[in-house]
Amino acid sequence: MIKLSNIYNRRDDLEKWFIRNNGIDFTKIARDLKISEIISKILINREVYKYEDIDRFLNPDIDKLYPPSLMCDLVKGAQIIEEVIEEGGHIRIVGDFDVDGIMSVYILYTSLMSLGAQVDYRIPDRIEEGYGINKDIIQEAKGDGIDLIITCDNGIAALEEIDLAKDLGIKIIITDHHDLPYIEEDGTKKYIIPDADAVINPKNPNCNYPYKNLCGAGVAYKLVDYLLSQGNRKADSLKLLEFVAIATVCDVVELLDENRIIVKYGLGLVNKTENVGLKALMEASQVKLPLSTYHLGFIIGPTLNASGRLESAYKALELLLCDDMNEALELAKYLREVNDERKDLTNSGFKSIVSKIDSSSLKDDKVLLVYEPEVHESVAGIIAGRIKERYNKPTIVLTRGKDGVKGSGRSIEEYNIFEELSKCKDLMNRFGGHPMAAGLSLDEENIIPLRERLNDLTALTEDDLIKKVYIDAHLPIDYLSYRLIEDLKNLEPYGIGNPKPLFGDKDLKIKRMFKLGKEKNIIKLVLESKKGTILDGMIFYDDGGFEEAIIEKYGQDVFEDALRGMVNNISLDIIYSPDINEYMGRTSIQVIIQTYRI
Repeated sequence: MIKLSNIYNRRDDLEKWFIRNNGIDFTKIARDLKISEIISKILINREVYKYEDIDRFLNPDIDKLYPPSLMCDLVKGAQIIEEVIEEGGHIRIVGDFDVDGIMSVYILYTSLMSLGAQVDYRIPDRIEEGYGINKDIIQEAKGDGIDLIITCDNGIAALEEIDLAKDLGIKIIITDHHDLPYIEEDGTKKYIIPDADAVINPKNPNCNYPYKNLCGAGVAYKLVDYLLSQGNRKADSLKLLEFVAIATVCDVVELLDENRIIVKYGLGLVNKTENVGLKALMEASQVKLPLSTYHLGFIIGPTLNASGRLESAYKALELLLCDDMNEALELAKYLREVNDERKDLTNSGFKSIVSKIDSSSLKDDKVLLVYEPEVHESVAGIIAGRIKERYNKPTIVLTRGKDGVKGSGRSIEEYNIFEELSKCKDLMNRFGGHPMAAGLSLDEENIIPLRERLNDLTALTEDDLIKKVYIDAHLPIDYLSYRLIEDLKNLEPYGIGNPKPLFGDKDLKIKRMFKLGKEKNIIKLVLESKKGTILDGMIFYDDGGFEEAIIEKYGQDVFEDALRGMVNNISLDIIYSPDINEYMGRTSIQVIIQTYRI
């Protein structure tokens, strides 16, 4: 259990800083395994302290992936697929319109094609149909003579739809990673498992697969990995991991255990990809190799996602399947334009909702549920995430959809949004998700009752709503070195469950500061420690708060002095990540400041 001490305590009403602490002797682990003490401490902070777990973490080799056959119903599902292919039957893949769903379809489609299957795919339209397989899709499949439906990144909650498929004589295999629906009886959860021919989901309570947190593409990959390996085509299977890695990062699942191996290996494949569509997207996005999880999560992923938000997810899939570079470049440039439009819609919707919250009683709610009819429903989830970050409260953004009100929710660690919505299922027409995110639809007259019930039932305290920042160690900037920064790279890739290490230092002096960038929202500080160490500190995307904080405490004149490089008495505490700056052939150590106290 990680203990926390709050000697770094910044403005209790806004933010608390905690240093992670643990009784385990990190110095002994460092000696025994011949790793640095700071790496040992960070691993313990990630609750990785058994020697075999440390080895698995620091050496995420591809041969450490778990055998697919361990997943419940996977072998059964593979046998069904093999039988349908052998009999010349028709297979239809039903996916989802986000990156995870798109990659899942790509992985299944290309693999089954290579096995000689007669296979096509169907992706629901976000606006017209919403998430997941529906009865119309099943009736459509019946009319098209489909013998087998395989879902990916959806299907686990489609109980009636699965029953319809069975009644119509269509075989159906579910591959999904979402939480199973359940009912509560005497305070105990009773999970409901769809009556499909095979239910392949590591979260199935009957499944003994060692790792439960794969994304949808990860589950789909396990199925085709087994199929391809049966035909001695393991090498072909491994090539697919670049697409699983993109989905894993973009679906924001934890980057631990098997996911860490997938992303570490898959990133290497992305950086030397042979996929024409991905090459074109990198060129259109003007990204330089090597790519990191940042590029996947904030550049490549959103561009692919934009097609399913504002246009059709088929465009993104068309790009991935394209083998002509000129055609792929046109598609990639088009998707970039769509993504720019998505950004504009997101920004305008965000500003509108912030204004509505700040000017109404909504600001007093512990659970924010906001109805903004004019917000494009495809960006509701993105806006909910930004609102959640701004107020540090669980947030649901509702918009006017084609068939009633639709919405998306994003949550904080202290609030399981899926379970809380489950307590209100009578007020919704449909919902699904997991602890940190959810989607829902409801009638307009139920908006206020849902808002009231969520807030009446919540056990959130005021302390839960204070943003917490967790520091791995107090590390004065005097101790930073190129060797340390190089050691930290062994902890990559970073993500949920394995955040980028953060350190704290106190009582730093500002020798000079600069406002940079087109919008003047980048702050460069020349910092000096008590021992005389001088290095640069960068604050990116400052909204003016840094300048305001200095002026509030020290006055306008002192702020102007610091800008001119004059002697001043400004003292600064920071939480930072160390970095190497490269400029005109020269390198220097700098710190990226995540937050600060003046």
